[in-house]
Amino acid sequence: MKNPEILIAEGDEVLCQDLKLRLHGHAFEVIKVPDKTGTLRFFQTRKSDLVIISSSRNNSRDGLEAAKQIRRQDGRVPLILITRDSSEARVIAALRAGVNDYFKVPFSYEELVTSINRHLSDHKTSLEETNVDKPMIGDSTPMREIKAYLLKVAATDSTVLITGETGTGKDLAADLIHRNSTRHKKPFVCINCAALPESLVESELFGYERGAFTGAIASRQGKFEQAEGGTVFLDEIGDMSPYAQAKILRAIEIKEVYRLGGKRSIPLNVRVIAATNHDTEQLVAQGKFRKDLYYRFNVAMVHLPPLRNRKEDIPTLLGHLIRQFNERFGREVEGFTQEAMASLLRYDWPGNVRELKNVLEATFINLPSQKIAFMDLPKQFQRRLKETEGLPKKERDRVLSALFATNWNKSEAAQKLHWSRMTLYRKMAKYHISTSQ
Repeated sequence: MKNPEILIAEGDEVLCQDLKLRLHGHAFEVIKVPDKTGTLRFFQTRKSDLVIISSSRNNSRDGLEAAKQIRRQDGRVPLILITRDSSEARVIAALRAGVNDYFKVPFSYEELVTSINRHLSDHKTSLEETNVDKPMIGDSTPMREIKAYLLKVAATDSTVLITGETGTGKDLAADLIHRNSTRHKKPFVCINCAALPESLVESELFGYERGAFTGAIASRQGKFEQAEGGTVFLDEIGDMSPYAQAKILRAIEIKEVYRLGGKRSIPLNVRVIAATNHDTEQLVAQGKFRKDLYYRFNVAMVHLPPLRNRKEDIPTLLGHLIRQFNERFGREVEGFTQEAMASLLRYDWPGNVRELKNVLEATFINLPSQKIAFMDLPKQFQRRLKETEGLPKKERDRVLSALFATNWNKSEAAQKLHWSRMTLYRKMAKYHISTSQ
């Protein structure tokens, strides 16, 4: 097993050399980088398991600046600061910079090693949870690029807008950002905006005081307060009314909320991530999405590709899902026959990963043998595959084909495409298809 790698950055040359020798004696791999520029360059190409930053004799602020810059590049690597200044202001500044532990010269090397081992253990556990819980599966070029960008976004504290079709995994992307951020030990609160009645927006998001309305027999925290120090995920924000959007914008901008019936403001320390399956620019043009809120979110934008654009990930996704369902159903399914796999790769998956998961779950309910054959797949899916194989490959042509085939009956065309009517309307608007054609 590889020994943990520790990066020693900056600082006093004598102290750094002493650190290197002593840590080698505790079976750590130690890399010493002489200056801040070298440290940041190092982090662009590889990651260490833990970083020790030692301030120079002449400028104790250098260590803090290095900590901030490392934290921007990696939101989770453990940081330990060694300094000659231990004032209260210095400690607070270090904590705000993302430092995990703090030692003042002179210090006990035994205590330092104990701290290193503790943080390495916590970091390993955190990484294992990140990799196992709610993973984003896929090694295609689009997915590699997206996961790399999500990790960069996680290292910042910017607002994020995630777009993509239904079933592409926007909630997984938001969760990945949170779990790889400096806020990962704090709450991750998800709000389904589409299911939130407008009459309950303020009380659900911001809470209420006792007596604020009939039935309010006790004060209650809102979702934003519950996420204090962590992340609020506003799922399907495109389905919210402009009134509700205005309330959210105000909370984000002034970083405080008022409970319903309350007279004092409550400060907020949360990161906000939003997601929608709508074309936000189109919603803004239609007046359905506030322009100022759109610009507020237009900082870190992430678009998740549909499954049909990354079909090379389907075998990997299926392998992951088979393991899940084997455990859940007590089965020992090994995989698919060539015919079954070919059929799954031919299909365009308008419902994306969610539809893929549902098809496989329905297959498991039928208790397949060790190899899933085409005939084991749900009959409804087999019919859909047969129907869609005759449709043109280009999405615009498919929409037109379905509309012509149904004499422009939109309900029937949506059924033929296995879409909802709203999806069909969005596609018609996207490709500028009107009944006048």
